[in-house]
Amino acid sequence: MPENTCSSSDLPIVIVGAGPAGLMAAEVLAQAGHTVQVYEQKPSAARKFLMAGKTGLNISHNEAFEAFVQRYDQPDWLKPMLAACDARWIQDWMQGLGIKSYVGSSGRIFPVEMKAAPLLRAWLNRLKTLGVEFFYRHRWTGWQDQQLEFLRQDQSITVQAKAVILATGGGSWARLGSDAAWIPLLQVQNVDIVPLQPSNVGVQVNWSDFMQPLAGQPLKRIKAWVQSDNSQEIRIYQGEAVISHYGLEGGLIYRLSRELRQQFNEYKSACIYLDLLPDLEEAVLAQKLKPVAKQSLNNIWRKAGLDQTKAALLREVLPKADWQNPQQVAAMTKCLAVQVKGFRPIDEAISTAGGVSRKALDGQLMLKHKTGVFCCGEMLDWDAPTGGYLLTACFATGQQAAQGVMHWLAQEQL
Repeated sequence: MPENTCSSSDLPIVIVGAGPAGLMAAEVLAQAGHTVQVYEQKPSAARKFLMAGKTGLNISHNEAFEAFVQRYDQPDWLKPMLAACDARWIQDWMQGLGIKSYVGSSGRIFPVEMKAAPLLRAWLNRLKTLGVEFFYRHRWTGWQDQQLEFLRQDQSITVQAKAVILATGGGSWARLGSDAAWIPLLQVQNVDIVPLQPSNVGVQVNWSDFMQPLAGQPLKRIKAWVQSDNSQEIRIYQGEAVISHYGLEGGLIYRLSRELRQQFNEYKSACIYLDLLPDLEEAVLAQKLKPVAKQSLNNIWRKAGLDQTKAALLREVLPKADWQNPQQVAAMTKCLAVQVKGFRPIDEAISTAGGVSRKALDGQLMLKHKTGVFCCGEMLDWDAPTGGYLLTACFATGQQAAQGVMHWLAQEQL
């Protein structure tokens, strides 16, 4: 592609990154009649989005909006953006692409086909119909004077733009494009960056050799929580976790990522508490665990509701001398403390916390130290659990960045 030498009025709005946030920004701008070019370092768009949808694309959540907003670590900042891109809006938007959706029993919203590929195909077709141009295999390397600089097949290319939206992702799943290579490019522009940390990721536990054969086994229908040293309300979640060779993983663990990370950052250790049988009161459970003549301990525990995986976890934590004590076993079953020794690496995480700080941006998501450059998506400093919250915030901030660009361009013309 030749270098862009158009006059300023003819210049495109350039979006760097073809993930959900960048594509949403492109749609808003193109529908408003702007010329939009999207540059992506990978050979195709939204690779992480496609990977997330392989096992069922959870695109949003249908819970009450006030509760929905509180799932984010910066609800006051994100609330107005999320309000303009809530679950109902997303379902209507999908319907407009010809993609039917449904709300699952957990409140999560899925496309009926469950996969991301049909939605992405329809979305890209719409964007191309609107005139959006895509340039793949273009790695953004910063600025040369006031022009964007890209590397394509070892060739340096400069591109002029009348406004720029950066939608370059966080730092997880680098092989799919979210490699955080943008951080040093913004730091040299004096942009404040909150260090990235893994979020929605497995935790490390020092299991004994006894637990290793159980790797991959689920802990079904349990509750989990993290104790707080302050008056903050303790959130107790129910779901499933999975024993791994390194510790624990799964949706229930991911929902506690933020609390565990905050505790670990402060104390260099953290603890997660599990209720292995949430449907049984402790006193009732203790009664069920009383010794019975000619019945083995394993059989008594099994009949009380402790399957092989839960029983093994109890044996791992509870001293052997207490295994025959119904009260001790019941108490531990209802409140089993697992010491967290660390987290899996960022590249194994579903998402990352940290990124471009709120104070580095104005209310329109424009960088204060780089006029005409806006940021959106996971590269911003916000955090949320899985369950549709991540994608919703990417859509919402993509919309906001696009609207910010249009507002800024209108002000520039006055």
